[in-house]
Amino acid sequence: MKYMKLGDFELTIVSDGTFWLDGGAMFGVVPKALWNRLNPADELNRIRLSLSCLLIKTPEHVVIVDTGIGGDFKERFLDLYGVERGDGLPGALHELGIAPEDIDYVINTHLHFDHCGGNTKKHGKTFIPTFSRARYIIQELEWDDAHHTNERTKASYMKRHFEPIEAASQLMLVDGDHEVIPGITVRHTNGHTRGHQSVLIESGGKKAMYLGDLIPTTAHIKIPYIMGYDLFPVDILKKKKEILDMAAREHWLLIFEHDPRVSFGYVQEQNGQMVFQRAD
Repeated sequence: MKYMKLGDFELTIVSDGTFWLDGGAMFGVVPKALWNRLNPADELNRIRLSLSCLLIKTPEHVVIVDTGIGGDFKERFLDLYGVERGDGLPGALHELGIAPEDIDYVINTHLHFDHCGGNTKKHGKTFIPTFSRARYIIQELEWDDAHHTNERTKASYMKRHFEPIEAASQLMLVDGDHEVIPGITVRHTNGHTRGHQSVLIESGGKKAMYLGDLIPTTAHIKIPYIMGYDLFPVDILKKKKEILDMAAREHWLLIFEHDPRVSFGYVQEQNGQMVFQRAD
């Protein structure tokens, strides 16, 4: 497990495993001749991606950001996406001595199945929240879009991952930027979806941001490298510039959810370009 200290906070990557997605979809209009050097594709044109959730321990609270893909899928789905989980997120938390009831807050960057699959678990013939004491923090826009899908978006949302949270009265919807607890703020970073949010963490005069699908891998630091999955590419282009400018200027630690090799790093501007430096 990868670990960083940020002031009084402890940041630990807790993995739900890896999966594979189409490389062309991950890089949109960027030619394969360019992206394949950074993320080599398999014979099905898929690239390997991590499912890196973030555990944040503060002096008073335990927070988890995103919950991975989860374990309740049929074999055909697992084969299509090449899912490899092992013991997944539950095993990673157990290894750290963290029980599900120890989690105070779960923050979902958005509600696509690879980011919130571990929100719930099978209980008999139904699903219940995995983290029985936690408040689940989700943007209102994301909640609305997850319940009003269209032909393009419906395959990304699986209601069993989030509707049981509302039924259990553990849902907390927020509108835009919102401080969850002192030092942890969700920032509305629309573009991938209307209601996507990233997580800004501040302690001891230092800042970090868990990017979610705003910048899923270090390769996507390049401004034109925008996913085909991004619903609003022009919006995400603007938001990437804004966040990367602040990250370079204020020396934010950046945390990448889907990069299979790098979880932590920094950017700095050199000759008009953002240059990445890993920190793990």
